[in-house]
Amino acid sequence: MRIMGLDVGDKTIGVAISDLSGTIAQGLTTIKRSSNKKDFERIKQIINEYEVGMIIVGLPKNMNGTLGPQGQKVVRFVEHLKEAINIPIILWDERLTTVEAERVLIEKADISRAKRKEVIDKLAAVLILQNYLDSQKNK
Repeated sequence: MRIMGLDVGDKTIGVAISDLSGTIAQGLTTIKRSSNKKDFERIKQIINEYEVGMIIVGLPKNMNGTLGPQGQKVVRFVEHLKEAINIPIILWDERLTTVEAERVLIEKADISRAKRKEVIDKLAAVLILQNYLDSQKNK
């Protein structure tokens, strides 16, 4: 079973997918947000194409563990997504994931600021999903 990772933002949704063994996450695409209906249709297409059995959605929390406005938006998004699809969805603490993604793109890939904006959400989705996959190995 493949697992999908999502980094949900106001303008884009970064999408990552696991390999069949659930070991490695890789970036798949970035969905430009338009409406929940269209966003959910695109997510469903990916679920069907890759035979996804579970979704991990990054939940942005404040450093003290509380939910801020963006975290609340993600929770609402997931509540609506659960109504649209019939596979398990898990919220995963994503504190500092975008910061880590930016650091990787600057230090390791030496990517320009303009290019970083294009791939940061997809890389954040990879990090969210990979963190989840790694946590399952230790169980």
